[in-house]
Amino acid sequence: MQLIAYILIYPILWLVSMLPFRLLYGLSDILCFWLYRVFGYRKSIVKGNLRLVFPDKSEKEISDITKKFYSHFCDIILEAIKSLTIKESEIKKRFVYTNIEKIKELETQNRSVLLMCSHYANWEWTVVIQRHIKHKGYAIYKRLRNKYFDKLVKRIRAKYNAYLVTTKKTISTLTSLKKEGELFAAGFAADQSPKKDKAHYWRNFLGIKAPVITGPEMIAKRLDVPVLFFKIEKVKRGYYEATFHNLIMNPRDYKNYEITDLYIDFIEKQIYEKPEFYLWTHKRWKHKDEVPAEFL
Repeated sequence: MQLIAYILIYPILWLVSMLPFRLLYGLSDILCFWLYRVFGYRKSIVKGNLRLVFPDKSEKEISDITKKFYSHFCDIILEAIKSLTIKESEIKKRFVYTNIEKIKELETQNRSVLLMCSHYANWEWTVVIQRHIKHKGYAIYKRLRNKYFDKLVKRIRAKYNAYLVTTKKTISTLTSLKKEGELFAAGFAADQSPKKDKAHYWRNFLGIKAPVITGPEMIAKRLDVPVLFFKIEKVKRGYYEATFHNLIMNPRDYKNYEITDLYIDFIEKQIYEKPEFYLWTHKRWKHKDEVPAEFL
């Protein structure tokens, strides 16, 4: 069944990816109408999340953010599909790193780096960073259920010399690279909810107590690898800028969860500024009523 699904769906994705951007965004508008107006895809989750985070906003304000979110959400779906065939020159024009010298400074020091962002704006196109730096790129991800689409995603990343590593293999892979003396840049979008039984730390996230992912901090300390946050901004439709901030050179000097706190504080500020570009479809606060006593 997985192969059949791939055979049926892949040609459609390829054809969509071949559309010029003007038509691609026209298709995005149509998709938005169906997802938002007709099917109401996860609309209750999106609005529920927004009401939690913005309790002082009126229903009209919540609805306005929701509409803007779905428009952007459909854009990034189509932009992810466009990744199948987009030319390197085009993606480099549309996704710009404003201060790539931050990474190049680490190159001169022969230091690897953990790059941390959130599910904000377009995190899929960050892969183009491999055309600007010498570090070997790794993106941490959750394996897709369909093995054929999983291979497809890996193939797309490999075009830019970036490689996908599952969460289960992250520590072993990065540890091996460290021992071999190979420079790596490992990317994490660590703002989603961990499994409750694997949560080590709970704190307020956008005003609601929730478990947070602490894996990147643990890896940074274990391997003594610098951490660099980066902020992705949507400049206009189809165009993004990424800027690096808050370089942490010596992670072992920080107390437990301090780096995680800095990361959460950093992405919260961006989400509060323009909430419509955050990924609101996930049940981020599904454990809000199950906070362990030590974190109350």
